[in-house]
Amino acid sequence: MGLTAMNHSFVLLDEGNLTTPKGFQAGGLHCGLKKTERRDLGLLYCEVPAAAAAVYTLNVFQAAPLQVTRDSIAANAGKLQALVVNSGNANACTGEQGAADARAMRKLAADAFGIAETLVGVASTGVIGENLPMEKVERGIAGLPTALAKAENGGDDFCEAIMTTDLVQKSVCVRVETAAGPVHIAGAAKGSGMIHPNMATMLGFITTDAPVTSADLQSLLAEATDASFNMITVDGDTSTNDMVVALASGLAGGGGLHPGHPDWKAFAEGFRHVARHLARAIARDGEGATKLVEVNVTGAVSETAARAIAKTVVGSSLVKSACFGADANWGRIVAAVGRAGQPVNPDTVDVRLGDFLVLKGSRPIPFDDPAATEYLKTADEVRIDVELHMGGARATAWGCDLTYEYVRINAAYRT
Repeated sequence: MGLTAMNHSFVLLDEGNLTTPKGFQAGGLHCGLKKTERRDLGLLYCEVPAAAAAVYTLNVFQAAPLQVTRDSIAANAGKLQALVVNSGNANACTGEQGAADARAMRKLAADAFGIAETLVGVASTGVIGENLPMEKVERGIAGLPTALAKAENGGDDFCEAIMTTDLVQKSVCVRVETAAGPVHIAGAAKGSGMIHPNMATMLGFITTDAPVTSADLQSLLAEATDASFNMITVDGDTSTNDMVVALASGLAGGGGLHPGHPDWKAFAEGFRHVARHLARAIARDGEGATKLVEVNVTGAVSETAARAIAKTVVGSSLVKSACFGADANWGRIVAAVGRAGQPVNPDTVDVRLGDFLVLKGSRPIPFDDPAATEYLKTADEVRIDVELHMGGARATAWGCDLTYEYVRINAAYRT
């Protein structure tokens, strides 16, 4: 397995995936929810009931699978053993029929794998407002045990099964050394459009073999989400189906990891890296995007202020368009900073585009405009740094440029 050395307390495993942590299997198949032959039904399975944690979209129109997953986690004091996921249909805004279909998916998966119904979570993504074709779903779920057993790379099959308009699979795996031996943390996600802070049209799944409780896992997931998945935006739309679920099998052995444990800091750093990696990958794969945009805000009066300003800048349609058009228009950045609704001294702001200082003390300074334009034109990742000089808080947000292709994709999403 390929290793990438990291200047951290963890090592990135280049060939790792959701099934690298002990106890996990995954797979996927095509059951006919998508018009193409690409996989559209997946399952993540743990050989033992795993400690579970989840965060959900803040959209008031929450899809039926979210409630089913909530109910399952609550019914088992924070345990799940399987997650069945479909793409191609969101099962959102589908009323009582949608709720019944989500519960049926849970029961079908439970029966297929011989586990209790409430040990199964459900997730869906795709078009809103259409009922699931349950005959296809039922046949598909019946085939999942065979798909998992025959999968040569179940992690990749699962990643394909959860994709909608995504262009690339998104996964990551790290190893953390502890006094009791190595533990692994892996993640997979989907997301490309309808992406905005406070979750987005994204699904995320994190597995680990670390021995942690559901309560500690929930706290860590919520914290990591605030600094990763909740700091990305593609188009300002928060979806109905967004969910990130973390499962811990505990099969790495050793004593339980908890916030007071000497190895907790290293474990938490690895966990946060997985979340950040997936969040960045979603932003980079934004519908129609040609480049990732990273906004770093420093010198804010509070972390809340820094996060709000960073998200406002990276979410600005004018800033995103300027990044696409290679226009070093720092005025759009300043305008976004000023409308974020947070404390800003209009006389102390510095702005950099990559390495080009374009504003100092809120005053324009000469810079090499052609070189800055070339940077915006050729960079795969555009970095915008905003220094407020008001305090010690900082935050980073990620997004992408706004292109003609984004409009084309979403103008014809259902067709």
